[in-house]
Amino acid sequence: MQSTSIKKLLHDHRAYFATGVTKDLSFRLEQLRVLRKAVTDNEDAIFHAVKEDLNKPAFEAYGGETAIVINEIDQALRHLRCWSKPRRVRTPLAHFPARSFIYPVPFGVALIIGPWNFPVQLMLAPLIGAIAAGNCAVLKPSIAAPHTSHIITKLIGENFDPAYVSIVEGGAETAQALLEERFDYVFFTGGVATGKLVMAAAAKHLTPVTLELGGKNACIVDADTPLDIAARRIVFGKFFNAGQSCVAVDYVLADRRIKQALLSHILKYIIEFYGEDASRSPDFARIVNEPHFDRLLGLLHAGDIIIGGNTNRASRYIAPTVIDGITGSEPIMEDEIFGPLLPVIVYDDLSEAIEFVNGRPSALALYFFSRNRERQERVLAGTTSGGGCINDTVIHETVTGLPFGGVGDSGMGKYHGKASFDTFTHERSIVRNSFLIDVFLRYPPYKDHLKFLRRLF
Repeated sequence: MQSTSIKKLLHDHRAYFATGVTKDLSFRLEQLRVLRKAVTDNEDAIFHAVKEDLNKPAFEAYGGETAIVINEIDQALRHLRCWSKPRRVRTPLAHFPARSFIYPVPFGVALIIGPWNFPVQLMLAPLIGAIAAGNCAVLKPSIAAPHTSHIITKLIGENFDPAYVSIVEGGAETAQALLEERFDYVFFTGGVATGKLVMAAAAKHLTPVTLELGGKNACIVDADTPLDIAARRIVFGKFFNAGQSCVAVDYVLADRRIKQALLSHILKYIIEFYGEDASRSPDFARIVNEPHFDRLLGLLHAGDIIIGGNTNRASRYIAPTVIDGITGSEPIMEDEIFGPLLPVIVYDDLSEAIEFVNGRPSALALYFFSRNRERQERVLAGTTSGGGCINDTVIHETVTGLPFGGVGDSGMGKYHGKASFDTFTHERSIVRNSFLIDVFLRYPPYKDHLKFLRRLF
């Protein structure tokens, strides 16, 4: 998209926002209903698109894409009236009879840049927050999921005024051209390296940003754990969408005493979930494109593969793979894997596991399996992550009431539920005073006013 076209698009959005219509509560509620109907009416087309892009099964397309979007919209529809009300706060007696309020107001025109791994959910969930807060929005879907990008473009184009919500398809050049312009808010979901570029571009305009990134999400398994249940939940949390999730289990830290037993249970559930040959399973996704396929292939040379390792370039298939004998210094442990490769590392003492986790940049999620409540609290107190689960994996992302976001290298800012509304809202602080009384204490000459002022405060 040409720079002049982007400037014209942004001009149209600013003009639309200036009318004030987007701030009207009834308008916002109606637009959320429009989005909800658009998603439900196009659900089959969405399922087909993500199947084409990622071979994503319908269950994962519903559970990881459309169901979350609908749930987020319903949450906003139920609570938006309450969220949008000004909040009164205490005013010091010195300012009597003034009253103080916080007014939730929209930023203006938001830019939302989405990823390819959950191309519907991670494009539309932020949009829900932008609409609920009263903003206009420009969407930039990922070119790596072209079929889904096209269906989302169609959905937005057919249901929203292009001066209100627009969508711009294209590659990195398009994203760069958009970021050259001054938006009022930027919401980005993607990798750490690109996130740094987005933040640098936004900094030129002093534009606030939310960065939803990722990281190496550790899964610590204590000896005091029902291994059968733990393994089932780990396999689900790792291989959902072929591991292409920012909250996927990146690696397992297993207590040495139970490592072999845990591995046996993990292998059992990989076969139970996907069969002896996962390439024939209708429930196992594919790698999004060849560059990512090649990147993952380069990580298969460390450790001992105890299951999987099979690949097919033509279909971009990489089998669910478990790798033992990893120490932590291998290339597979340097960056987020974002694929169906599961390294397993042993530890002898929980302090060692905590130290291992803390030796890496803060991740988006941390998972810990243990019956022992004291150890649970020890892990939570001794580590940092955006979020996570105790005795489960990934499901925290689907709890609408939990703000979702990263910390440190895994991102900044939060969304989901009210947090989405808050993210796209500026809290405007206003004091309302009256002409009935004017306290002369604050005006010069001050004389003995200080002692009275101290009492008032």
